[in-house]
Amino acid sequence: MTEILRVEHLKKSYDGFLAVNGVSFSVQQGELKALIGPNGAGKSTCFNMLMGQLKPTEGEVFLDGENVTGKRPRDIWRRGVGRTFQITGTYQSMTVIENVQMALMSHNHRLFSVWPRAWKLYREEAFEFLETVSMADQADRPCSILAYGDLKRLELAIALCHRPRLLLMDEPTAGMAPSARIELMQLTADIVRDQGVSVLFTEHDMDVVFAHAHHIMVLNRGELIADGDAEAVRNNPQVQEVYLGGGTLFKEAADA
Repeated sequence: MTEILRVEHLKKSYDGFLAVNGVSFSVQQGELKALIGPNGAGKSTCFNMLMGQLKPTEGEVFLDGENVTGKRPRDIWRRGVGRTFQITGTYQSMTVIENVQMALMSHNHRLFSVWPRAWKLYREEAFEFLETVSMADQADRPCSILAYGDLKRLELAIALCHRPRLLLMDEPTAGMAPSARIELMQLTADIVRDQGVSVLFTEHDMDVVFAHAHHIMVLNRGELIADGDAEAVRNNPQVQEVYLGGGTLFKEAADA
């Protein structure tokens, strides 16, 4: 398999406190990989360093073999990395399809040369992305009236607009009903399978993690304590002790 992302000895320190301490891992093409851990483990800090929102204290980040450590978020985005956030950030005053059209205009460098015909640009292509996330039937609805789960699917469509090779998803199912969580992650798994996109996601719902992730990494107090398939992580004594208090939730996830 082709390596899309490689992280080497990544650290982030705040006045002597190590939020992330020497983390190393890789993500392969077409891999759906989870990064889990208790609150404060360092997951969001790690994500922010990968995407350029934070500069590492030490360590390096490689995308397709190119060192992108410390580059601006926009530069990393242009190199094929997309991101969705725990809290959605769509334009509420626009329709569903207009949000996707805006993303396509940005991808095609048309944000400053579109008026007065912006509403016509990339509309057919935008419909295709909405069909990918099963939102084409809601194309002309205002985002302000969408259910939260639909906003999450729209955000995924927007992230896919520049056809990323790597997609970072920060707690993609947070705030969603259980059935909607399953639908969104199955949709993500289908995209990984059909398009070869690599996905790295953080998540607190163990049912989601164990049902869909090809591999799972576990952070605790800024350190990576496990990296393997579901069975290896589920049976890791250190993970059971520090993250799930003896492994009860692991068993429930396995039996679900």
